[in-house]
Amino acid sequence: SCLPFMTNYSFHCNVCHHSGNTYFLRKQANLKEMCLSALANLTWQSRTQDEHPKTLFSKDKEIIPFIDKYWECMTTRQRPGKMTWPNNIVKTMCKERDVFLVKEHPDPGSKDPEEDYPKFGLVDQDLANIGPAYDNQKQNSAVSTSGSLNGKFRGIAAGSSGKGRGAKRKQQDGGTTGTAKKTRSDPLFSAQRLPPHGYPLEHPFNKDGYRYILAEPDPHAPDPEKLELDCWAGKPIPGDLYRACLYERVLLALHDRAPQLKISDDRLTVIGEKGYSMVRASHGVRKGAWYFEISMDEMPPDTAARLGWSQPLGNLQAPLGYDKFSYSWRSKKGTKFHQSIGKHYSSGYAQGDVLGFYISLPEDTETAKSLPDTYKDK
Repeated sequence: SCLPFMTNYSFHCNVCHHSGNTYFLRKQANLKEMCLSALANLTWQSRTQDEHPKTLFSKDKEIIPFIDKYWECMTTRQRPGKMTWPNNIVKTMCKERDVFLVKEHPDPGSKDPEEDYPKFGLVDQDLANIGPAYDNQKQNSAVSTSGSLNGKFRGIAAGSSGKGRGAKRKQQDGGTTGTAKKTRSDPLFSAQRLPPHGYPLEHPFNKDGYRYILAEPDPHAPDPEKLELDCWAGKPIPGDLYRACLYERVLLALHDRAPQLKISDDRLTVIGEKGYSMVRASHGVRKGAWYFEISMDEMPPDTAARLGWSQPLGNLQAPLGYDKFSYSWRSKKGTKFHQSIGKHYSSGYAQGDVLGFYISLPEDTETAKSLPDTYKDK
């Protein structure tokens, strides 16, 4: 069941969203969001049912009973075992004075009983503002979100102008408040939480040199129910219950990329704005002849890109062609790179161009004859 006013969800409708799909995902709400939802719904109920609508509501008689009744609707986390959350609710609403009104005692001469206090209400009585983007609306009044993102194109590897590796790391670690809030309110960043092609919903923080292998449940596992046994609680998942994730289509990999890159919902477009970094595809090749195309959707004049092929060990926090594991074609002057050595290849490319990439690998090698890695127990 749902309440009329909620904040703990993300939603994209199939009419408004460019992917043409509808997504709904419930999220875990903190106490501030739960109090906000409770007061919004109590305000709405009072407006529709009472002859004289109220704007302030009693903590003990209205707010706490409402949250206790609709806990499962307001958050995905379990109810706490100890009844300490009512006191935490009071502390939260008293602290967030920019969102909540607080009245601790009745007015002199008022007939309201003292036990009805403290009372709380909403500073902003426009209930149309209550929704998943409520906090962002508050921030947008103080933070400018103008400016275009750099280096948007379809492809396998991305890069943009940036200002060096050091500046890129400072921005990634939260260097300036304006940049962080602009990224957080960017619609593509929000859509990234709901990839239509499955998971992961959140990209794990990937330190340089540390590699992840995206796994999925193995449908051919002999005894998948054994993981539910108490003896396996807190232990590594047995290797015979999972396998490396097998995609049905060739897409940009969500787990095999630099964390600062943004991937679109269809996972065919990547945006880079913090210096050179790399993303690989979900599938690789080891023999035969293969070809793919990349469309340059957007490329501002002060940006650059390197596109091409990379082996699994290619450095994600470096431009394509930086080491011996990758080969790239740069947009500026059409230079080709391998091991950071540039040689002239062709004229450069720019926004609106469609680029083709062909590779032919021998089939009579020992590597070509071997089976793909299983990644069991790794």
